[in-house]
Amino acid sequence: MNIRLTHHHGLGNEFLVADTRQLVDGVALDQMSIDWVAAAMAWCNPESGVGADGLLLLGGAGSDMTMKLINVDGSPAEMSGNGIRCLVQAGFLAEGAELSSVNVTTDAGPRVVQLVDVIDERSVMLSVSMGLVSQLDEPQYWERLECHPDRPVRHLSLGNPHSVVGVDDVDAVDLLDLGQRVPHINLEIIAPGPEPDAITMRVHERGVGLTQACGTGACAAAEAALTWGLVAQSANSVTVHMPGGDAMVAIDSETAEALLTGPAVFIGEVVVTL
Repeated sequence: MNIRLTHHHGLGNEFLVADTRQLVDGVALDQMSIDWVAAAMAWCNPESGVGADGLLLLGGAGSDMTMKLINVDGSPAEMSGNGIRCLVQAGFLAEGAELSSVNVTTDAGPRVVQLVDVIDERSVMLSVSMGLVSQLDEPQYWERLECHPDRPVRHLSLGNPHSVVGVDDVDAVDLLDLGQRVPHINLEIIAPGPEPDAITMRVHERGVGLTQACGTGACAAAEAALTWGLVAQSANSVTVHMPGGDAMVAIDSETAEALLTGPAVFIGEVVVTL
């Protein structure tokens, strides 16, 4: 059975999107019994498949979409700030419609995605209402990181778990080693600047490993940076510099809700066999 996927990235965070509404031999994919976990692991594998950080399952219609995310290792993820932008772009490309405001149901709850700008025929800028940034308890096995007690640390949730650690230089840290010690969480390391309203971030993502960017992680990092005074509380938004590019994060000072803005880029289509 041949299935059409689309390939996208948000700041280098790559995703394959399977539109589960597509018909194969007259039957929609969402009506079939498909082992999506096995499919994700095969298709996202860069050696035996296409290569991506995860597989997004697109459902719904029009301005009401649904999203499921399976990481490259087969594990589920409740939410992805970069992935949801790719999913919305894929949905509108499939329907041949103009991008507008979209409600997306995710495992972390409902999210609203809005068009900010059309960059070119393959790229759009989208904003995502990411929900509340809330406090989490210290995750299990955190002591494996051996953080100095004076080092700033915050454990936060955007529907998925994050631990943000302040460092002097993100490039001087062996993040792969640290991330592998706590693979059950998303680990971000951040440093201030170089601009007054900006931070620099690297991330080790749960179920994936080192990635070029993380949208939910950028939101957690921005909240931590504001709390620690790395950027001014008066900043309208925080620029989060990541290896794959920059995201803009605004944190509502009263509600602690995050708004994430960044690009979605269409790479191409691919046909896979199941």
